[in-house]
Amino acid sequence: MIVETRALTKQYRGKLAVDSLDLVVPEASISAFLGPNGSGKTTTIKMLLDMVRPTSGEALVFGEPASTVSIRERVGYVAEDKRLYGNMTVARILEFTRPFYPEWSRDRERILLQRFDLPLDRKVRALSKGMHSKLALVLALSHRAQLLILDEPGEGLDPVANEQMLESIVEATGEGAAVFFSTHQVAEVERIADHVFILSAGRLAFEGSLEDLRANCRRVHAVFPGRAPLEDMRLPGVRTATADRNRLSIIADGNLETIERRARDLGAISVDLEPLSLREVFLAAVAEPLAAGQPAVDAKQYLRTSAPRESGDGEGSGAEQS
Repeated sequence: MIVETRALTKQYRGKLAVDSLDLVVPEASISAFLGPNGSGKTTTIKMLLDMVRPTSGEALVFGEPASTVSIRERVGYVAEDKRLYGNMTVARILEFTRPFYPEWSRDRERILLQRFDLPLDRKVRALSKGMHSKLALVLALSHRAQLLILDEPGEGLDPVANEQMLESIVEATGEGAAVFFSTHQVAEVERIADHVFILSAGRLAFEGSLEDLRANCRRVHAVFPGRAPLEDMRLPGVRTATADRNRLSIIADGNLETIERRARDLGAISVDLEPLSLREVFLAAVAEPLAAGQPAVDAKQYLRTSAPRESGDGEGSGAEQS
């Protein structure tokens, strides 16, 4: 177990930024953390790193409480704001950082500096936004951490640099690191992620592997002889459902056989299922905040139960921005 949260909750001035979050990040995986602005992603990450203390619940990293100092050198972190020492040059900040990490790899550092074309003699404050992101990645990836926690690592990167970033992340997993990264870029997730967590209004709206998502998430089109029975189709697995006269459109992330059977039992003339992209699943998952107490959808659970066989934090402002 790399990362686990148990009823993790953070409240700012009476507002829940993270609400009873339970998640387990699989070992040896690239796990993506998706969600709209204000959904609680950055707050969750900061609690995992003990930069923000939870109101209740707990965060575990490598099976230890996040407040345990011993996890620090085992985690590589890229912050959303990419704040670095502005008066240092790139060379000086590397020199300053190396001694903190016994496993620092000068070979890895050299490869990344060349890949990202970082100017060693330039002061950090003179770097562009994209260069800041590149330098943050070099610092996080060079000490061969067992876990990489990356908060919007591709911010400000052009398409070429973004490809280089994804290549570097995949290389790190090939060397044994697990990755937990927050992003707004669904295309990045589809390229490299094994597992997906989608956060909505501080709660887990969807989790599963990309393999499960592709196997279980569908758009269901049903045509009825009369008015479509919208309310009768609100079953487990249905994320969104809309009706236009005699036509019903459903986005479902599991329980597909039951949904199709219900539509036919209600007199559907035709029922068609088509695959969904991750983008469509994401939009459906965050369309409405989850009702209190509604569990996150676990695609594997549906496999077991479906017949016949789911920019800153707001510690000071009261709301999280990313």
